[in-house]
Amino acid sequence: MDASVLNLLRDPAGIPFYAVVFQGLYILTWAFHALFVFLSLGAMGLSIYGTFRKKTNENWKILTGHLLQTGKISVSLLIVLGVAPLLFTQVIYDPNWYTVNALSGLWVVIFIYSLLVGYSIYYWYYYANKKDSSSSSFIGIISFGFLIFCGLIMHVFSVQAIQPDMWMQWYAPNGVVDTSGTTFNPEMSRFLFIILLSIPVVGLFLQNYGDFIKTNEKFTENFKKFTRDLGTKIATFGLILSLGLFVYWMSKINMLSDIYAIIIYVSFTLMVFLTKNLKNSYYTTAFAIILILLISGFREYLRYRLMADIGYDIYDYPVSIEWSSITMFVLTFVSFGAVGVSFIATLAWKVGKSKGVFDASKDKTVSLMANMLLWILSLWCVVYFAWGFFTLFKNSI
Repeated sequence: MDASVLNLLRDPAGIPFYAVVFQGLYILTWAFHALFVFLSLGAMGLSIYGTFRKKTNENWKILTGHLLQTGKISVSLLIVLGVAPLLFTQVIYDPNWYTVNALSGLWVVIFIYSLLVGYSIYYWYYYANKKDSSSSSFIGIISFGFLIFCGLIMHVFSVQAIQPDMWMQWYAPNGVVDTSGTTFNPEMSRFLFIILLSIPVVGLFLQNYGDFIKTNEKFTENFKKFTRDLGTKIATFGLILSLGLFVYWMSKINMLSDIYAIIIYVSFTLMVFLTKNLKNSYYTTAFAIILILLISGFREYLRYRLMADIGYDIYDYPVSIEWSSITMFVLTFVSFGAVGVSFIATLAWKVGKSKGVFDASKDKTVSLMANMLLWILSLWCVVYFAWGFFTLFKNSI
């Protein structure tokens, strides 16, 4: 497809800030969205295995319930965090995003209902496991299948969006217009690499979990050692597998010797070493987050290169700076992001480290952060509506 056509499909109003900022925000938010995708799928997959082992192994009985809870929370977080990268990519790659949504419109609808059904069944699986139902494994497999399918659909959207040269062929194969919205073209080497990152992520989580409960007297030393050792084995295997799949993907797209790809090869190799040798798994996880950011950046690097090759450059997108919306976004991101996430993380940490029942109202730090969050939310609502009504009346009166 000629890039001039893509440029005509851009929003004539331009973008509200510089394209590189939206590009950076996309990389950042996709990385954290993907982290919870990997954790939810990894935790759920391992919990299904645990439902078979818990009948004869007390460690698996404890761990399976904790994995289910982790996966359940992670799905809700991945859904919330998944909105941001879609919005940012829509801003600078709007011709790609909307065209793909037209070509695969039916799959967009299927994705929404598949996610709804898969997540609902997850709760069924959670409660069935809690009651030690004999059918819990089967229910878990169905939910797991739905969630993997959702990942495949989103993968297809991403792949099709960077192939504008194929759009016309998909829209009118053999000259016959197809408006069914059923275009579906996965790239399995890429999908397998991305989705199987769930294995090393859940392995690293188990390492963290083992270190986290080290001082907790509720758990036996045997369980603590079992959890950490299991995490090390899974993470090591998953990292080696992911490196192999990444190399295979690079060979399929002729980028084996690309400098960015080489950096990721080295990072995976270093991760294997750190996973096996570092005693403090929190440091390993910090490096793993950097690796996921590198992978997120690589996806954008690949998309930018492919689009630039046909003449579509996001840095040429007309810019019409809207300071009001940018200011609102930054203030929201900083206030809710910093205080909100810190509050949840602090609360979770203190609950896990508490020897008895944790009373948040008696903890000065948690109480202070909770009050700050309530004041920020109240102030944000006032500013949001006041700003909105001011803009409405200013433009209509």
